Amino acid sequence: MIVEDVVMHLEALAPITYAEKFDNVGLLVGNKNSELTGVLVTLDTLEIVIDEAIEKNCNLIVSFHPIIFNGLKKITGSSYVERVVLKAIENKIAIYAIHTALDNAFVGTNAGLCEILGLQNKKVLIPQVSTIKQLTTYVPKENAESLRAALFEVGAGSIGNYNSCSFNVNGKGTFKGDENSSPVVGKKHVLQKEKEVQINISFEKHLEKSVLKTLFQNHPYEEAAYKIITLENTNQHIGIGMIGVLENPMSSLAFLKFIKKKINCNLVRHSRLLNTKIKKVAVLGGSGSFAIEAAKSSGAQAFITSDLKYHDFFKAENELLLIDIGHYESEQHIKNILVAYLNKKITNFAVVLSTINTNPVKYT
Repeated sequence: MIVEDVVMHLEALAPITYAEKFDNVGLLVGNKNSELTGVLVTLDTLEIVIDEAIEKNCNLIVSFHPIIFNGLKKITGSSYVERVVLKAIENKIAIYAIHTALDNAFVGTNAGLCEILGLQNKKVLIPQVSTIKQLTTYVPKENAESLRAALFEVGAGSIGNYNSCSFNVNGKGTFKGDENSSPVVGKKHVLQKEKEVQINISFEKHLEKSVLKTLFQNHPYEEAAYKIITLENTNQHIGIGMIGVLENPMSSLAFLKFIKKKINCNLVRHSRLLNTKIKKVAVLGGSGSFAIEAAKSSGAQAFITSDLKYHDFFKAENELLLIDIGHYESEQHIKNILVAYLNKKITNFAVVLSTINTNPVKYT
C-alpha cells in the first residue's frame, strides 16, 4: 500500500474540490507513491507530532489543519512551520491536510458535533453554491440505456435523496465525417441522419473527471458531442455548519451545562440567556462568526461555534444563544472521525490516533 491509496479514501470522504478557496488542503509534504508504514491522525502537525509519528513508525500524518497555510519562500527552520516541514522531509514523512473539505462534507466535522450532542434531523446550515453540474450528450437510441447505466454507476444522476435521475429527449442527429474520420455509422463525406437520444444528467462537481472518462469509454461515436454547465441548484449534502433538533428541549442554563459535559470543556463563553427553551441548534466547528446570521435565519435558538469576538455577541440580539466553546474544543472529535473511517477502509494497516493535545490555548 502506498500513500496515494490513503489519499483516495480521504478524498472519497471529503473531496478537496469542496474545500474553501482560501484553504490549503491535500498532500502538502511527501511523495504520494511512497510505500506506507503507518498512518498517524492528528488535529495539528507540530514537531512533537512528527516525533510521535517516528516513534510509532508512521510515515503518513493525516492532519485536520494544514501546517502550510500561506506560501513559504524559504525553509530554514526559523519558524515552527518551517521546522515541522524540515523534520517531516528529513524523516520521509508525508503530511496530508483535510481541513475545510471535511467541514463541508455531510458526514464530516459538523455532523460529528451533531452526533456528540444527540441532534436529530440534521441539515446543512450554509449550502455551498455551484457544486452541481449537468452533462448533456447525444447518443444513438440503441446505446442510450447502456450509457445512462454506466454514468449512474459512477455517481451521476444523484440528486439529494434520489439517484438514477436523468431527462431524455428523442430526436434526430446529423453529421458528416471528413477524410480523417472513422464513423461508426455512415460513410465519410456523406451526411448521416441518426435517431438519437439527448441525455441530460446532473452530478456533483468532484465527479467530473470520472463522468467524462465514463462518457468517452461508453459512447459509441468516434467524437462524442457533449456540454457541461454549472447549475444554481442547492446541494443539500455539501456545505458548512449544520442544524439539528434536540430530542428533549431544555433551558439556556441547562443547555450550557449539557454542552460542557458532552464536549468535555470546563468553560464556555456565551451571550445573554434566553427565556425560551432550546430545541433547534446550529453548530459550526472552528471559527464561525460569519454564520451568525445564517443561524438566526434558520430559526435556531442556539448557535455553537468558536472564536467569537466581543462585538459578535451583540449580534445575538436576544434572538438566539451564542455559545463559544473554544476552537480546539469544537474540533477535537475530528481525529476520532478520521480514525474510525480509515480503519473501516484499511483493515490490514495501522491507523493510529495521536495522543498529543495540540491545543495552544491554556486556561488558568
